Amino acid sequence: MNIDGKNILTFCSNDYLGLANHPLIKQAMIDAIKIYGTGSGAAHLVNGHSTAHHQLEEELAEFTGYPRALLFSTGYMANLGLCQALLDKNDYVFEDRLNHASLIDGGLITGARFQRYLHNDANSLEKKLAALTHSADNDTLVLTDGVFSMDGDIAELPALTSLCKQTASWLMVDDAHGFGTLGNTGKGCLQHFSLDSSDVPVYMATFGKAMGTAGAFIAGSDDLIETVIQRARTYIYTTAMPAAIAEATRCSLQVQQDEPQHLQQLNDNIAYFRRCCKESALPVSASQTAIQPLLVGEDETAVNISAQLFDRGFLVTAIRPPTVPEGTSRLRITLSAKHTHQDIDQLVEALHPLFEQNQ
Repeated sequence: MNIDGKNILTFCSNDYLGLANHPLIKQAMIDAIKIYGTGSGAAHLVNGHSTAHHQLEEELAEFTGYPRALLFSTGYMANLGLCQALLDKNDYVFEDRLNHASLIDGGLITGARFQRYLHNDANSLEKKLAALTHSADNDTLVLTDGVFSMDGDIAELPALTSLCKQTASWLMVDDAHGFGTLGNTGKGCLQHFSLDSSDVPVYMATFGKAMGTAGAFIAGSDDLIETVIQRARTYIYTTAMPAAIAEATRCSLQVQQDEPQHLQQLNDNIAYFRRCCKESALPVSASQTAIQPLLVGEDETAVNISAQLFDRGFLVTAIRPPTVPEGTSRLRITLSAKHTHQDIDQLVEALHPLFEQNQ
């Protein structure tokens, strides 16, 4: 990046596969603008839904293994809309304590009875579900991130899917940080655990991370998608994403399948970074994903280290409360397929003395 005239090596982007500047994807967007223009002009249900949108939805459904997929302008709007479409004040919603803010807000706006279970702890969820006393008219929705955005750990989906089946609860996975980065071919958390649509009835993922474009989608059954179309206010009452973004996303989906080297390079960089951190005694987390937080603790210390890294030519954002709990401020390092081993070496060399000074 170039910030105020200074070239900076960034380690805080979610462009995990480095596709935001892929020449084929950029050209796909340019070509689509010549056909569709720069905006969609209206909501999907008015006249904003183009052939490009429809084709992308069909391709996403096929790629993820769900009957249908539905586009949203952002992941935040997808999560709010999904929750509002499925739940009301008579229902129940259970969320991981470290879920993304959009899932938390989605659960809260429904007016449903809301509880949070211990992070990535199926036993905690099981106890809360066992305490329920409700009739067949009450729905229960369990919401979880696939990859937790601040810690980089992966939800224990096999345990959650088993529990939800036993209790007739809906399970929804927000795979914003797993889609494109996990599984042998980048199909996300479900492929990582060898699960399918029968295990996770509601699936959401975004395009602004590994896909390198913008927007999001929900995948599920015909009945689910029809319900969301008819009831999700964030779908009904907002302008559709530009068709050019849909075309760029279609191209990105194809590039991921045709060019597996991007995912391979990302995985190589993750392993290399973790090895370098251990050799330098840096407090690397247990994360196996592109999100590699280094726990600092105090807010001021994290901010100071971030500022000193910037002076040395690195952009690494300090994450502080309320985004993370008090006392767990951190440097949220994210890796990309575009990083080289030399880039990683330089970052670790800069980090090592800064952490020694602040111990």
